[in-house]
This record gives sequence, structure tokens and C-alpha cells, in this order.
Amino acid sequence: MVRMAGLIVRKDIDLVRERTDLKAVVEEFVTLRSAGVGSFKGLCPFHDERTPSFHVRPGVGTYHCFGCGAHGDVISFLMELEHTTFMETVERLASRVGVELHYEDGGTGPDKAETGRRRRLFEANKVADEFFRRALGSPEAQAARDFLTQRGFTQEHAAQFGLGYAPQGWSHLLDHLRQRGFRDEELRASGLVSEGQRGLYDRFRGRLLWPIRDMTGATIGFGARKLYDDDPGPKYLNTPETPLYKKSQVLYGIDLAKRTIAKERQLVLVEGYTDVMAAHLAGVGTAVATCGTAFGADHIKVARRLISDDGTGGEVIFTFDGDEAGQKAALKAFDEDHRFLAKTFVAVEPSGMDPCDLRMQKGDEAVRALIASRRPLFEFAIRAGLKDYDLDTVEGRAGALRHAAPIVAGIKDAVLRPGYERELAGWLGLDPNAVHRAVAAAGRAPRRGPEPEARPTPASDGQAVGPTGRHGEAAAPAPRIVVPVDPRDPVARRERESLEVVLQHPTLLSAEQWTALYAARFTVPQYAAVHQGVKMAGSAGATPQRWVDAVRDAVPQEVAGVVSELAVRDLPARTPEDVDRYCRDIMNRLFALQIVHRKEELLGRLQRLGPEGDPAEFTRLNSELMELEARRRALRADD
Repeated sequence: MVRMAGLIVRKDIDLVRERTDLKAVVEEFVTLRSAGVGSFKGLCPFHDERTPSFHVRPGVGTYHCFGCGAHGDVISFLMELEHTTFMETVERLASRVGVELHYEDGGTGPDKAETGRRRRLFEANKVADEFFRRALGSPEAQAARDFLTQRGFTQEHAAQFGLGYAPQGWSHLLDHLRQRGFRDEELRASGLVSEGQRGLYDRFRGRLLWPIRDMTGATIGFGARKLYDDDPGPKYLNTPETPLYKKSQVLYGIDLAKRTIAKERQLVLVEGYTDVMAAHLAGVGTAVATCGTAFGADHIKVARRLISDDGTGGEVIFTFDGDEAGQKAALKAFDEDHRFLAKTFVAVEPSGMDPCDLRMQKGDEAVRALIASRRPLFEFAIRAGLKDYDLDTVEGRAGALRHAAPIVAGIKDAVLRPGYERELAGWLGLDPNAVHRAVAAAGRAPRRGPEPEARPTPASDGQAVGPTGRHGEAAAPAPRIVVPVDPRDPVARRERESLEVVLQHPTLLSAEQWTALYAARFTVPQYAAVHQGVKMAGSAGATPQRWVDAVRDAVPQEVAGVVSELAVRDLPARTPEDVDRYCRDIMNRLFALQIVHRKEELLGRLQRLGPEGDPAEFTRLNSELMELEARRRALRADD
């Protein structure tokens, strides 16, 4: 609807109120009974109740609910129920009671020609809707009725959702619309027909149809399901973009779900038309679906309006198929999570069934249970991301932590955040304090989510590829290798001190120590890169005279300065004996740290194994833990 600048003049608004019968409008939604002279009451449409507390006094043009406190005039009543703006509501009522509106500041209000064209499009879709519904009862539509029956839907269900059937043939609907006085120009604009070399023809032919309606219940388009094998078209075919039908803004089932969504402050997004039907029939009256497109920013605006997304509550639940496409859809939804103040959840049936399949196989209760089993969307995003990492390696856990920490940091509920830090620590088998530090650091970063390229690229063996490699190994994809290091971090300190020893006094290390060093895992990115450079220089046979240069040449350019710094830092030793003792102690502490890392790996595996896991694996892991503890004590005794 095209509007020129200007607000509706006050006197016209008052005239609309005066001429509109409040009781007649309310009775379109509420059954009213007399409650005395000039007063009527019924069940409140704004909250659930068993005893009527919603009172209407048409004489004074007002309503009030003694249960929830809702009150106002006919305009506020429709605005609240239909979720329309003030101006839209006044213009709708003005058209209903025949009031010509005037606008301030020279405005002309709705363009009358455009309004007339839109009205004709609404009428065309209404006529088509009636035509399709009648056709669903014809002998030809048996395939459509069979389709519904096979999915657990009855004729009553079809009538409840307004389903129809588009007859096979070239122009059944086209001929009907022409007979009803619609011009070809109007039909082209409606999206109900297509045009080829032979002229206009029905867009929908031989298909089961769902009417797609706007917030007010007016039909604006259709979704059509293929029924016959000889139909060359796609499985689902929707109305194209029209002045009425904008797929980025349309939610199927919104006309049926809007009041329940508003009452419960919950919106459930499912993936298809039959899923909406199944959810509603199962008692999930807040279910809607997008129409051939992803859930985007315009859909979110609608959802936020309906759930009153003001930060005081509300929830949005996404249901997706358990397949890879469903996972991608869920993660795409997570990308839009920041647009909501409400809590966002995801509900995925373990075996991958959608609500329609679930209802057919396990009944209505299973559908309700699926929605009740919802998990926070951020938890789903974390767990889905962890699958990209080998959690049995230090590198894998470090990468997983870098992936997950920003997500946890972005949790809006400050009460929940520490709990998910502990959960994440359990999933990864890491020290909760280390996870907390990572989350805190991520929370200070300018962006909530990790950079897309920051996730390590898995190698063929499941481990992250090193910073630079031999034999054709790819370079590490991390955009930043040199990262800020907390000087109080004992792990980082041990890694730094050991590299200082290795770079400054490589000849003091025994063969056994070199072997242990090569097998060690470094977690700080720049130290891990230096460690890799040490291994490469050592494998290349670098001499003590060119040792530091060889290591520096083997690391990425941005780490070269780190090598130089480590190679010149003062060691806390004044005599050769002190140096020898210090180097031995530092390397022992590094190896003890590696034992701790390995124990964390094993404890993480035990945690993930759980009480129902393989007893033999449980025994093996415990045995290795005992062996590691013995080695750790031996190292301490050598200090």
C-alpha cells in the first residue's frame, strides 16, 4: 500500500471509532453473552481462562478484562489481536464503515488506484482458494486425498487448514477467474497463472494446495505439492513474488498461530506445511513455517512483534530435520540469533523424523515431547561445531575451545553462562578454569562469533595441520598465530621456558629428552609454531651454530620475532652447574605438564565413555592413567 506523508486527522479517527460497532467486531473472535444492561462478557482472547472475565460495553466503546487487565477501544482490540499498526487498523476499519480518511501535512493517504489493485488481487486469491477447496472433493482429487490419509490427516483436518486441489489440465482456474470478471492483467499480477507461447495457463495443475494467508487471514498465495510422476515440476511449487506475496516476509500458519503465539510468547518454526499441520493437531498451536526460503530478518521482525520481544521473556524454537541440511539450517538460524532478545532453542528428533513423520509413527504426544525437549540454540551450535574437532588431541581440544568460547561468551543470560562454561569443560575434558579464561577473553573481543577462517582445517588423520609443513603439508589456517598471553598462565609459562632452554642450550638435552620434546604438545599458538620449527630444524640436521637461524627459518614470518625473543631471554642461572640444573628442571616440568595433558585426555575420554561404556576400554584407560601418575612422580623425584 503506497502512502504519502501525513497522519490521519484526529476527527476521522474519532469518526471511525464512533461508527464501528465494538460488539460486532469483538464477536468475530469472542462469544459474548449479556452481563446486564449495555454490558457483555466472554472468555478473554488475550489469555487463557475458564471463567469469563472479559467485559465489553459497546455504548461507551470500551472493553476490559478483569483477569489479565487488557483494555481499550475497538482500534486497540484489533491491533492487539491482529498485530497490525495503528494506521493499518484505522484504515481497515474506515473501509469497513465507509469513512473517507483525510491526512495531515497535505498527505493523501493510501493511493486509491493501488488500493483498488490490491483489493482485486485479494479477491482473485479468495476465489482461487474457494475453487481449489471445492476441487479437493472431486473424483479426480483422489491422489490428493490419499496423500493426506497416508500422513494421518482426515477430511476434517483438510477443511480445518483450508487445503485444496488444483485439477489437471491447462486452464481450469484461469477460465473460472475470467468468468468471475478478472482481467488478464490482474491474473498476471496475482501469480495464479503463468504465461507461455500459447498464452496464459494455470500455474498450479494436478497438485495438493495449501493456502498461504497473511496475519489477518486473507489468502495471499499457495503452496503446491506434486502428486503425479509425470509432473515435470519441482516437488513443491509456491506462488511467485507478487504485490501481496513476499516470501521473505511470509510465515505459513501465522493466521492460525498468531493468538497462541502472542499468549504463550512462543513461536515454533518447523520446516514444511505438513509439519505445521501435525504440530497444531498435536497441540503445538505456535507452529509456523517459512515458504520456500530460509528464516531471515523479515521473518524475525514478524516473530518479535508476535512474542512481544522486549527482553522480558519469550522463546523461539527451531525444529529441523536431523540430516546435514537440517544441521546447516540450524546453524544459519544461529547466525540470526543476535536479532532476538528472546531465548532461542532448537528441537531435533534423535532419529531425524520431522513433526509430521513423528506424529504418524508415535502420535501426538511424541510431537509435544519433541518441542518440550528443546535445547538452547547456542548449545546446539557448540555441540555441532565440536564434531569438526578431534577431541582426543590437544590441538583438537584447543581448536574446539576457540570455536566454542565466543558462543558461550555471547550467552545473554549471565546466570546460565557459568553453567555452560562448566558444561563445555566437561564436553572437552578441560580444566574449567582454562575454559573460563577463554570465554572471558572471547567476551572482550569485538565480535561474538569466531572468524569463519579461524577454525582449524582437519587433516586426514583428524588432527589440525601444523603451521608449516614438510612433505606437502598445508600451512595452518589460523589468521593470527601470535596471540596475547596471560603472564600468570602456568601452562604458557612452562611452554615458554622450555623453548628458551631448547633454543639457548640444545646440546644439554639428552636423546631421551629430545624424543619426549618432539612428542610434546604445545597449546599457545606461537609456542606451538616455534615447537614445530624446532622439530623441523632438528629433523633437517641443523648444527648448533645455525640452530636458532634454522628454527627461525622454519617458522611462519610472524613468529620469527618470537624465536628471537626466546633465544635471548635471561635464564635464572649464574653458573654452568646452575644452567645444567635449570635446564633439566624446566624440561622435567614440561614433560610433567605433558603427562597432565595426557591425563586430561584420558579423563575426558572416561567422562565421554560414561557408565554404560565398554568395560575393557574403561579398564585400559584407568591402567594408562596409573602408569602416567607413576611417571609423573618419577619426574618429581628427579627434580
